[in-house]
Amino acid sequence: MAFERNAHHFDSYVMQRPEMGRIMGVPLDQKTCDTWNSIQSFQAHPADILVAAYPKAGTTWMQEIVDMICEDGDIMKCRRAPTYDRHPFLEVVAPEPVPSGLQLAEQMEPPRILKTHLPVQLLPPSFWKNNCKVIYVARNAKDCMVSYFHFQRMNKGLPDPGTWDNYFSTFMSGTVPWGSWFDHVIGWWKAKDSHQILYIFYEDMIKNPEHEIQKVMSFLKKDLSDNVLEKIHQHTSFQAMKENPMANYSTIPSFVMDHTISPFMRKGIVGDWKNYFSVAQDELFAKEYERKMKGTDLVFCTEQ
Repeated sequence: MAFERNAHHFDSYVMQRPEMGRIMGVPLDQKTCDTWNSIQSFQAHPADILVAAYPKAGTTWMQEIVDMICEDGDIMKCRRAPTYDRHPFLEVVAPEPVPSGLQLAEQMEPPRILKTHLPVQLLPPSFWKNNCKVIYVARNAKDCMVSYFHFQRMNKGLPDPGTWDNYFSTFMSGTVPWGSWFDHVIGWWKAKDSHQILYIFYEDMIKNPEHEIQKVMSFLKKDLSDNVLEKIHQHTSFQAMKENPMANYSTIPSFVMDHTISPFMRKGIVGDWKNYFSVAQDELFAKEYERKMKGTDLVFCTEQ
């Protein structure tokens, strides 16, 4: 457990929020930008599974589902380590001596379950070359924005989001870490026609989790019994994951993620945006959404 193993190094550590850089116009942590050549030259194995998503779109949820499927529903095996140690986050560079996502991945034997928030055009080429399976999770922009706002508040590894009103503008302009939500979901949507990409919607996972888990099982060519499917469904419910220290990020030191500001597993619902968007913001969003999504057949649900 990377953070736990190195906890004594951080006794007097004060976490500084990161400087941001850009790669091909996409805002990323400057430490990620500094190691970009290494990230791009990462060698994926044909048997690796990549879970990709825009931040706060259900990445951790899908990681747990994929892990449970790969471990044939064995809950104890899925509690072998926290999410961030089981499934390396490719582009993240943690403060030394904690290993980067890249270092963690390179220490593991394939097949690996890997995680990324990178937009499709920034993915290391070896994933395409080796025809790796990718599961992409997409969540409606409004709920994504609210969740990301709270996540940036509690996570010192990301820039300070400022006020909700300021953040609304920042998100809409795509100047948040990992860039524009619009570019992200559209880019991966287009890529699914030419690569092994299963495109899953967060809202469908909320509405009919068993059906979406079954889709993932089929994509991964795993034939598991109905009992195991039900076990996976129960283990990956919002409440179960919220209470699972191997999934809820509570093992990350509080100077990095302060759960008293906002829990990592916050609400897990569709439509929370209604508690935040003003009428004016909703109108502004609708206009921009129509402009940005024009010409795509991508459809999102924003209400439960």
